Amino acid sequence: MRPKAIDVKVLNNYELEITFDNNEKRKFDVKPYFKFKQFENLKDIKQFKKVKIGGLSIEWPNGVDICPDELYNNSKK
Repeated sequence: MRPKAIDVKVLNNYELEITFDNNEKRKFDVKPYFKFKQFENLKDIKQFKKVKIGGLSIEWPNGVDICPDELYNNSKK
């Protein structure tokens, strides 16, 4: 069963601290995703900071989200 994101905090340098429902806190770097068109506007730090929990993962008001498996598997303890 995949862990569900239950909290997200914005860190420096376009990184996020994600808390999962298995009580793990992990760091996720969003910078590699800026090469994709849908993530380009998140380079604006004001937009980036609008991240929130959505479903099993995280999302931004413009509809951009990250697959829950990718979010967990590509984050670091």
